[in-house]
Amino acid sequence: VQLQASGGGLVQPGGSLRLSCAASRRFFSINEMGWYRQAPGKQRDLVATITSGGSTNYADSVKGRFTISIDIGANTVFLQMNSLKPGDTAIYYCAARETGYALFNSWGQGTLVTVSS
Repeated sequence: VQLQASGGGLVQPGGSLRLSCAASRRFFSINEMGWYRQAPGKQRDLVATITSGGSTNYADSVKGRFTISIDIGANTVFLQMNSLKPGDTAIYYCAARETGYALFNSWGQGTLVTVSS
């Protein structure tokens, strides 16, 4: 499946952004979607995941601030980011785990989020 991420940009601390990730086909073949991020000089880390059944998981650093959701009809997963901090600055990648795969097997191109005053 091909993934197209969008919605990144420059935002001030305390602000909000919503990232979108559109999949090239319907979610019935996808068991899980996720968002990861990679800050300069650091490894890629998990931000949030959501299963086809709607179960969610968040990194401790974003709990209570970020929300992952799915619009099944639009084949799109969202990441609503509130109360953004400079430490949230990173390239955000969406990922999909398709049926038959134990790990995320498809990745989007990334969208840059910069939190700065």
